[in-house]
Amino acid sequence: MGMNLDLPRVLVLNAGYEALGLASVKRAVILVMNGTADVVEESGDYLRTPSRPYPVPSVIRLKRLVRRPPGRLALNRRNVLRRDAYTCQYCGRRGGDLTVDHVLPKSRGGRSSWENLVTACRPCNLKKKNRTPEEAGMRLIKRPVPPRHSILLVADLPHLPEAWRTYLPDIERI
Repeated sequence: MGMNLDLPRVLVLNAGYEALGLASVKRAVILVMNGTADVVEESGDYLRTPSRPYPVPSVIRLKRLVRRPPGRLALNRRNVLRRDAYTCQYCGRRGGDLTVDHVLPKSRGGRSSWENLVTACRPCNLKKKNRTPEEAGMRLIKRPVPPRHSILLVADLPHLPEAWRTYLPDIERI
């Protein structure tokens, strides 16, 4: 089978079933084989081994609780774009030449925060200039808020496996 074993294709849950991250098939199989994790959901794919076919997990759960450090996710350009699904928050255009816009411009006291940064295409950013959206006659598609961890985990995946939705309750898109 032509499966890339190094791609992040397996959802990793903490012992309490909350999403921790993604693992490659290779890493997930190793965690299960060495007894560190249990398979919660299978993908339906199999690895061909010399002795027998081995089911590829889709979701695994660690047997021991891993403490995730408290605090918010890193506020950076990549995470703002991921939170906004690579979509201009003024016109809805996806992809292309995207920028990060301060809703209340920095020159007017706007801070770099999750609540004040949005993804904008270049034409919308140029149109808005050094104004608020209201002053520019523009409207935000949705109010910017801090993202949830699980949204950023899967934001770059082209397809979200159906089996993962149970463990990612705050995901409505994709």
